[in-house]
Amino acid sequence: MSTLTSTQTQLPQLHLPRNPGLPLDLDRVARVQANTSAIERRAATLPGRRSVKKDYQAAWLLKAVTCIDLTTLSGDDTEGRVRRLCAKARQPIRADIQDALGVSGIQTGAVCVYHDMIETAVDALQGSGIPVAAVSTGFPAGLSPFHLRVAEIEESVKAGAREIDIVISRRHVLTQNWQALYDEMKAFREACGDAHVKAILATGELGSLRNVARASLICMMAGADFIKTSTGKESVNATLPVSLVMIRAIRDYFDATGYHVGYKPAGGISKAKDAITYLALMKDELGNRWLQPDLFRFGASSLLNDIERQLEHHITGAYSASYRHPMG
Repeated sequence: MSTLTSTQTQLPQLHLPRNPGLPLDLDRVARVQANTSAIERRAATLPGRRSVKKDYQAAWLLKAVTCIDLTTLSGDDTEGRVRRLCAKARQPIRADIQDALGVSGIQTGAVCVYHDMIETAVDALQGSGIPVAAVSTGFPAGLSPFHLRVAEIEESVKAGAREIDIVISRRHVLTQNWQALYDEMKAFREACGDAHVKAILATGELGSLRNVARASLICMMAGADFIKTSTGKESVNATLPVSLVMIRAIRDYFDATGYHVGYKPAGGISKAKDAITYLALMKDELGNRWLQPDLFRFGASSLLNDIERQLEHHITGAYSASYRHPMG
């Protein structure tokens, strides 16, 4: 199948200069605005603007798989569950489906776990090249003492996490304390060392799209490698209007500095058609370079099930039961 190609996952920022951040520029932050009605109108048109069919749809879905941070963040996580998840990350699409599509070597972008499961995940993924991401800094609320949040990052890096998903203090955004947000993010970035950092904005709790835009800019100024919508634990997670705001903040930052910053929508993305919409949005707003897993990730778990079902339908013409596509 000539339109389908294998994509090998790479460690984020491996081939691009890492965003070093900038001095905090409060005048620039104050100039950032968001036209909510215009953003919502544009976002409403997105699901119907791109239509890909047959082999092309399958190729886009395979691309989406390589951009998934396969995630388990439950209080009842066990080593067995994490090892099954890692096995699924190594081979997210059944071998017979890959053979029928003429591809091989498909893997997910990362496996995301709590700190206690880092060593288990690192061991289970040994030799695969798939990085382990750890949620940190008092995830999901980010309300533990500051020195403990910094120490948590350092311990996770020491345990083998190559990516750290931190949560910002929402109160700094809601009170417009941009200096505090910048200093916090900068400290988190420094604690990560060589591990790259995804800044979770928890956009559903920030009050306005303007706040989302300003928080995105400040986190990038402080050295974030990725900006991410949500923890997945809020009542409102990734949405297209929020994504449009954050993606355009990334574009403006790149235009001003030349540094690439990645984007990760998380929470509520569970259907294959939604994955294609987000990929199309990235292509439209940022271009093909941002369709690679070093600059784009989905924070998801159930999304993979639906993608695998859609790929089997592409091959056989029939939908299989969802239980035929277990997560792990």
